[in-house]
Amino acid sequence: MSKKLKSKNIALLFILVGLLIMTATISYVIYYSKNNLKNSTKEKEVTVSKTEKKEVKEIPKKEEPKKDLYSEVLLSFAGDSTIGHDTKFAFANSLPDVLGKNNNDFSYFYKNVSSIFKNDDITVVNLETTFTNSNDRAEKQFNFKADPSYAQALPLGNIQAVNISNNHIYDYKQKGFNDTIEALKNNNIGYFGEGNVWVKEVKGTKFGFLGYNAFNDYDEFRQKLENDIKKLKDTGCIVIINFHWGIESNYYPIETQVNLAHFAIDKGADLIIGHHPHVIQGIEQYKGKVICYSLGNFCFGGNFNPKDKDSFIFQAKYKIKNGKPESYAVKIIPCSISSVNYINDYCPTPLADKNKERVLKKLNDLSKDAGFKISDEFYNIDVKN
Repeated sequence: MSKKLKSKNIALLFILVGLLIMTATISYVIYYSKNNLKNSTKEKEVTVSKTEKKEVKEIPKKEEPKKDLYSEVLLSFAGDSTIGHDTKFAFANSLPDVLGKNNNDFSYFYKNVSSIFKNDDITVVNLETTFTNSNDRAEKQFNFKADPSYAQALPLGNIQAVNISNNHIYDYKQKGFNDTIEALKNNNIGYFGEGNVWVKEVKGTKFGFLGYNAFNDYDEFRQKLENDIKKLKDTGCIVIINFHWGIESNYYPIETQVNLAHFAIDKGADLIIGHHPHVIQGIEQYKGKVICYSLGNFCFGGNFNPKDKDSFIFQAKYKIKNGKPESYAVKIIPCSISSVNYINDYCPTPLADKNKERVLKKLNDLSKDAGFKISDEFYNIDVKN
C-alpha cells in the first residue's frame, strides 16, 4: 500500500470517529433536554397542586345563619296567702284547725289549684304571714303567724316564689322575719321585697321580680323604684313588680296606685301585680303593659268567713324570640278563696258555670281601661318597646 493511500485511510478513520462522537453528543443532548423538560413540568404540576391544596385550606367556611330560637313562658299570680292565723282569736274554724281536720296534710291548702300551677313555669303569691314560733308580737291590730313547718304548703302547691313586702311580714318583729326567710330557704322558695330581688331564668329568658309596700308616693321611693328597675333591665330581665297598696275593701284603685303603676311602666317595668285590698280590683292596660290592681285574697287565714270570697289567678304567657319578648297573652281564672260558700275552708278553688261568669263580668265592670275583654281565654298583646 502506498504511503498516500495509507494517509487517506487514516483521515477517513478520524472523520468516522468524529461523526460517531458528534452523533453521540447530539443524542445525549436531545435525551437530556427531553428528560429535563419532563421533570420540570412534573415539578410545576406538583407545585401547582400543592399551592391549590394550600389555597383550599385557606378559604374560610361560610357560617350558616343562626336559627331564631322561639319559646313560651307561662307565669301565674295569685293574691294574699296568709298561711297562718292570729292567735288572739278563737282557734275553732281557724286555718290550723281546718288543717288538723285534714290530717295535717300541708298539700290541702292548694290542692284545687296545684294542677294549674304545676303546668306553668313560675307561680307567685303574696305571702302575708310569718313562719315563726316567736311570741314577741308587734304592737298592731292583727298579727299572723304559723309554725315554720307550714311553709311546706308552698312547694306542695307548686308555688315557686313569694312577695314578702307587705304589712304583716314584721308581725313578730325581726325575729319573725328572719325565721320566715329561713323557712322559705329550707323549702327552696324564692322571695322578693324588703330589699330582696328574685331573678329566675326560664328557657333562656330572665325574669326579675321586685316587691314593695306602696301605700305612699314620694320622691325617694320613686328614685329607688327607678334605680331597681334599671338594674334589672340592664341585665336583660323582664321586670315584674308586686305592689302592696290601696285601701282595704275598696274595689277601685286610688290615685297613688295609678300614679305609681304608670311611673313604674314609664321606667321600664313590664308587668304590675297588686294586692292588699282583700277584694279584687280592675285590670288596666297602659302603654301595652298590664296592671292588675288587686288579685284579692287567696289562701287567706286572716278571716274564717269573709263576705266577699271572690278571687282570681292572673296568667301571662310570654312569647319569646332569641331571649326577648315579642308578645304576651293574658287571661284570668276566676276563683273563690274557699271550696264551699258558707265558710272559709282555706282551700282556693276555680269557679265554674254561673259563678265563673259572674266574676268575669264583675272584673270587666271594674276594668274600663283594660282595652280588651277580660276572659278565661288568652288575649294577645304586642310588646311595645
